[in-house]
Amino acid sequence: MKRRDTLKSMALGSFGLVMPKSDTPSVSTDGDKDKIKVPNGRTKAEAVRDAKLKTDTFFTPHELKTVTVLSDIILPSDGISGSASQAGVPAFIEFMMKDQPANQTAVRGGLMWLDNQSRKRFSKRFIEISYAQQIEIVEDIAYSERKNPEFTQGIAFFSLMRNMVMTGFYTTEMGFKDLGYVGNRPNNWEGVPEDVLKQYGFEKNE
Repeated sequence: MKRRDTLKSMALGSFGLVMPKSDTPSVSTDGDKDKIKVPNGRTKAEAVRDAKLKTDTFFTPHELKTVTVLSDIILPSDGISGSASQAGVPAFIEFMMKDQPANQTAVRGGLMWLDNQSRKRFSKRFIEISYAQQIEIVEDIAYSERKNPEFTQGIAFFSLMRNMVMTGFYTTEMGFKDLGYVGNRPNNWEGVPEDVLKQYGFEKNE
């Protein structure tokens, strides 16, 4: 099984964990709360809160670049679907950092861990080294079963990032298409099957 197919199967169990991007509220540039569009299933208070989170900034420019690079390593373009960054996953993760602040320390610390490892091995920050060098670092933290004490923080960080990248990607239109998900479709119900009616002593009306 290809790595992307493995991630896809894992993603099927992730739906419902976070709010899909299509449900995030829109807000006018003047910040007028009365102009906030409230999506279905959200209260006005939730929409106001989400809109405020969207206008705040958590990641520094360097951190966001690192998130983007790592996201595309986790879920690159495969010739059929675009990469994580092309689906807007970095912006999704930025939003989730503010929506679930309990993850902020782990993610920010993990990004620092990546840069420290990169400097230690290659004397440059993670986004400045070659793709092959980036993969060398990622290979050390992508598999939790290896349990190398030196990489404990990196392994926990990568697991968290992988979950967010998959959830972010597979709750976008691009991700739905990648899964082959078409949503609810109307069908033509022709009534209770005849064999079931006979089983319970009923006759089908013509």
